Amino acid sequence: MKFLRSTHRVFCFQYEDEACRFYHELKVRLAKFNLEIQEDKTKIIKFGRFAVNECKKAGIRKPETFDFLGFTHYCSKSKNGCFRVKRKTSKKKYNASLKKVKAWLWDNLTTPARDVMKNLAVKMNGYFRYYGITDNHTMISRFRDEVRSMLYKMFNRRSQKKSMTWDKYALFLKRFPLAKAKIYVSIFDLNKPFSYMM
Repeated sequence: MKFLRSTHRVFCFQYEDEACRFYHELKVRLAKFNLEIQEDKTKIIKFGRFAVNECKKAGIRKPETFDFLGFTHYCSKSKNGCFRVKRKTSKKKYNASLKKVKAWLWDNLTTPARDVMKNLAVKMNGYFRYYGITDNHTMISRFRDEVRSMLYKMFNRRSQKKSMTWDKYALFLKRFPLAKAKIYVSIFDLNKPFSYMM
């Protein structure tokens, strides 16, 4: 299978010549409206159940990945060795989300701890509900760990003296726990029309 990846669109084709023809015709079509494709953000990649073998023949170590809707899609295998598309939070979105949390924590440096934890729980639950999809548990768990570390640093910046040891912080989190990294969407529960996602 060949994928034509654009900035906001992904088109799938079984054969490379079909993808190339579509790519050419798309550029011609857009030109009629004085529009053009961003060449640096659009390309045809090998992807799918036969991509690994095709890449080996071409001397390529492994199939390329593509980012879409905040996830990096990559070729992998299921536990029984069958081909399966897997997803993880894209590096760009992951770093951007951490940056937002860090900025928010800094803006709330003097906010009462109870309120900080209450609002942070809402933000993290929203994050996990979006990125909590099959195969992405490692990334969302890593995100939670990063937020936990940033929160600890924030509490210790509230005064010139170090105000909270890690042991005290652990006790604090027992009282005001962070949202758990949880998988909310299982691709195995999707309807048959979406079986390509497996």
